[in-house]
Amino acid sequence: MFDALSFEVTAGQILQIEGPNGSGKTSLLRMLAGLSLPDEGQIFWNDELIRRQRANYSMALHYIGHQPGLKSGLSVVENLRFSCRLMGGQDIEAALRTLSIQEQSTQLAHTLSAGQQRRVALARLLLRPAPLWILDEPYTALDVRGIEMINQQLSAHVSAGGMVVLTSHQPLQLLNISLRRLRLGA
Repeated sequence: MFDALSFEVTAGQILQIEGPNGSGKTSLLRMLAGLSLPDEGQIFWNDELIRRQRANYSMALHYIGHQPGLKSGLSVVENLRFSCRLMGGQDIEAALRTLSIQEQSTQLAHTLSAGQQRRVALARLLLRPAPLWILDEPYTALDVRGIEMINQQLSAHVSAGGMVVLTSHQPLQLLNISLRRLRLGA
């Protein structure tokens, strides 16, 4: 799928993966998150193959896919508690406030708008620290205010030494952030 693809992301950087639909952006993110294996080549974290350090690597990252990944019959808070039990984390109330979804905290996930579901999914980023965020189309279904909130969180994360790899069809508008771009299928 990828021919001679090589890149590095370091602390304080955002890598935006661009390309037309079907160019392999989501497949690449899934490989980076350790959810699928490359047919050829290797993926490293701190100079060690990720397949040799699965537990450590999974704790060092947050992966938010294109789908929100919510249990439809659970409330917003129940979904975030479930995430905390799976991957650790604690301050659900702060995450809800930061993404302005505290008023929906008791609503079942299936009753939320697509934008609200996206905010709940992105709230997982704030539940526990992780240096690497891998985000597939994080701006999908968000309104202008939601986009501003996510941009603030991205900026804060990389300013604190975090790394982000994301896909987006939208141009990123982040000030004073090291933004690199990787184009697939060009």
